[in-house]
Formats: sequence, structure tokens, C-alpha cells
Amino acid sequence: MNEHKWTVRDPDILGGTPVFAGTRVPAQTLVDYLEGGHSLEDFLDDFPTVDRRQAIGVLELLKQVVMAQPA
Repeated sequence: MNEHKWTVRDPDILGGTPVFAGTRVPAQTLVDYLEGGHSLEDFLDDFPTVDRRQAIGVLELLKQVVMAQPA
């Protein structure tokens, strides 16, 4: 099992899809919500098992990945 503070990737949970730790909610769902024009609040309301800190933590990780890319 590969995990860090905000997400877990386990072959026994949704085939290894990264999910928010302690849930079965794929992290990709947050990205899909935001891309679809929904707010973070909408996502948190619809997925109450995901903590605000987890969602923001995943967004911070994504930001780090984007910022690390060469221009």
C-alpha cells in the first residue's frame, strides 16, 4: 500500500485508484467537480466523508506538481 497524508493508493481499494484517506472517494472526483464548474463546497457537501483539509491538501499537492513543471 502506497500512501501519504491525504490519499491512499491500495490495490484492494478501487483497483489502486488514489482515494482520499479513510474513504472510497477517488481524488480525481475533486478535480472533476472543479473542472465542471462546481465549488469546493459543493464537493464537500456531496462527499461528507472527505475532510476539508484532505481536499485542500490534494489541491496543494497538485499545485506543487504543476509548479515543478518547466515553463
